[in-house]
Amino acid sequence: MFAPMKPLKRITLDPTVMGGKPCIRGLRVTVGTVVGLVAAGHSKAEILKLYPYLESADIDEALAYAAWRAEEVELPLQPA
Repeated sequence: MFAPMKPLKRITLDPTVMGGKPCIRGLRVTVGTVVGLVAAGHSKAEILKLYPYLESADIDEALAYAAWRAEEVELPLQPA
């Protein structure tokens, strides 16, 4: 069983930025974009070159957030 997610310092959720998707530090770069680049085989150095305003720790936290979300369990609401 996973431990609770530690507080996120670099992932922000704002309904006025990128439709409320989880973003890196309020920037218009989503966690999904970063995770997708890693999944496509891009190295951290390549991602930082593509997005020079990101930091290495941003990528690490995006991956940690995605892993945590993948382990979440959604339960259907039961009628009252």
